[in-house]
Amino acid sequence: GIRDLVRSRGLGDVYKRQVSTQSTGVRFSFSQPQSLQIKMSWQAYIDSSLLGTGHIKRALICGHDGTAWAFSAGFSPSAPELKGLIKGFSDNAGIQSSGITLGGVKYMTLRADNRSIYGKKGAGGVVVVKTGQAVIVGVYEEGTQPGQATTVVEKLADYLIENGY
Repeated sequence: GIRDLVRSRGLGDVYKRQVSTQSTGVRFSFSQPQSLQIKMSWQAYIDSSLLGTGHIKRALICGHDGTAWAFSAGFSPSAPELKGLIKGFSDNAGIQSSGITLGGVKYMTLRADNRSIYGKKGAGGVVVVKTGQAVIVGVYEEGTQPGQATTVVEKLADYLIENGY
């Protein structure tokens, strides 16, 4: 028989395997339907991709307008706090001088550009990343290295951007 394996290049591709036998002329074709793609809920991204790593203690995903899509228990920054944070992506100097306030906690801004804003308070801090449609906020505490927290939030942002969010 002849086997033909086409490797997937991404989420939308379909694995195919075709087996044919020349003696009977019968040909079988097996494939997975594209509808088997799994889409996680926004809350699942919070629980698994952020909190589940052990590096992020509190997290939030919101739209560019500041409307919360999902958040961790006990973490609910006010609407003015989120609007001020989101404004920081376009007003880097402003958020550098004013700092970041989330859930009543003020962080010193370490870095701000049109994609990422990083803040620090004591041994903890906050990592905020903007995607095409969302803003991801991850708060880390003492015991987590800033680079570990940054990697977790930035990787989720990259994944969302690759998938149109």
